[in-house]
Amino acid sequence: MAAAQEHLADSADETPIPFRQAVEALRAARLRPEIETGPTPAPKRLAPYAYALEAAVVERGAGPDGEDRDLADGRLVVLHQPAGDETWQGTFRVVTLARAELEPEMGADPLLPEVSWSWLTGALEARGVQYGAPSGTVTRAGSYYFGGLAAREPATQIEIRASWTPAEGPGGVPDLAAHLSAWCDLLCQVAGLPPAPVDPPPRGGVVALPQRRGPQAR
Repeated sequence: MAAAQEHLADSADETPIPFRQAVEALRAARLRPEIETGPTPAPKRLAPYAYALEAAVVERGAGPDGEDRDLADGRLVVLHQPAGDETWQGTFRVVTLARAELEPEMGADPLLPEVSWSWLTGALEARGVQYGAPSGTVTRAGSYYFGGLAAREPATQIEIRASWTPAEGPGGVPDLAAHLSAWCDLLCQVAGLPPAPVDPPPRGGVVALPQRRGPQAR
């Protein structure tokens, strides 16, 4: 378990209150039933305090033998620098990774990088969260199979890495539950799931690509 997580459990008096409250809200967030989350070791050198979780969009009983199948997965890390960070333009930073396998024709779409980034910004806007200093990359990679794997169809993987600074609310605490929900909306988007109702409804239009198939059995 990450140092900051142990710190939360064992030395709460020394953990900054804004960080502790933000992480507690993150843990209590209510997410779509298709989303499974769990804690994962957080990076120790990026900030004095860090908390990380991993998540997956799970399709129940969709595997070849009736097992559950992951349609998309990723990781979300919350960093906290009580003194503030000039690059972040704040005291908190959210760092995320989302990845999934797409239909080959989707992977060939020249607009895929721009559309994928719009999925992220659209998800944040739909949840009404305030943020600044966003940055990130969209990577796509194709896989072709030969020899004993020649029967498998070509596959395209997409990976979205992004970070942003969440706006701080009362007491310097950002609404990380809303940021987590928005990031999970992104995971569901790349997994090809229909959007869940959001209150308030999304503002503006977000470009969508056709539904994709789930990952092939590995």
